[in-house]
Amino acid sequence: MKKPMTAHQKERMVRYFFIHAGLIICAALFVYPLLRIFSVSLRPGDKLFSTDLSLIPAGATFTAYASLLKDTMFLRWLWNSLVITLATSLIGVSLASTAAYAFSRFRFPGKKAGLILLLSSQMIPAGMLILPLFLMIMKLGLMNSYLGMIIAYSVSSLPFSIWILKGYYDTIPRSLEEAALVDGTSQVGAFWRIILPLSTPALSIAFLFNFTTAWNEYLVARVVLFSAKQYTWTLGLFELQGQYITQWGMFAAGSMLVTIPVLAVFLYSSKWLISGLTLGSVKG
Repeated sequence: MKKPMTAHQKERMVRYFFIHAGLIICAALFVYPLLRIFSVSLRPGDKLFSTDLSLIPAGATFTAYASLLKDTMFLRWLWNSLVITLATSLIGVSLASTAAYAFSRFRFPGKKAGLILLLSSQMIPAGMLILPLFLMIMKLGLMNSYLGMIIAYSVSSLPFSIWILKGYYDTIPRSLEEAALVDGTSQVGAFWRIILPLSTPALSIAFLFNFTTAWNEYLVARVVLFSAKQYTWTLGLFELQGQYITQWGMFAAGSMLVTIPVLAVFLYSSKWLISGLTLGSVKG
């Protein structure tokens, strides 16, 4: 016979029930708007303004997706965004990882002032950076180019990435590096073989921050890019909004498609986000 549950077990089951119920409600609140956008993308052209709340509308069709891919330069815009975003993320993480290591491990003149400067730069609203970024890119002759966008995005995302990685490096015991130095490796070798493998969670967070920031950015792209062939997807979808009419079906279809790369990157990197600090130090 089954043993009757104790009071503690009953209390734990009730607590788990409310926790899971709360998580399900929160998930539904976040997912429902996305489902509504998907529903709009499936609506026939004569039912775009329908007040029907069904997720799969009557006469559902993928015409909006076909029109978006066939009649616009959406794939070109998506490619531009992907190139700029990946380059920005890789450059940002590479520069931030080395700069954060220097701030974490070495003593040098201006270290505290540099950290305060990096922190204070995050307090400046993004809109105030548009003019100096525009002047810098124009002086470099990089207007309407991939390189100009990559530089602009890297400059704006580096301070936050450095702070994330610097704080993470501070928690890694110096004894691990000292042991590697005793074994004959160099400071660069210790950084490459010890610090970076142990920092994959922080590196993943920095990469995701850079990726999502550059992928969704609009204001800087509007100032720097002026050719339709160089547009990112944020500018391209804005072109679907006219003065008198907006192509809501294609707009919703594009909004669904641009979520796929971000979702793929997040799912791929999630295995590192949950890894422990010293996972690599106990192997081999």
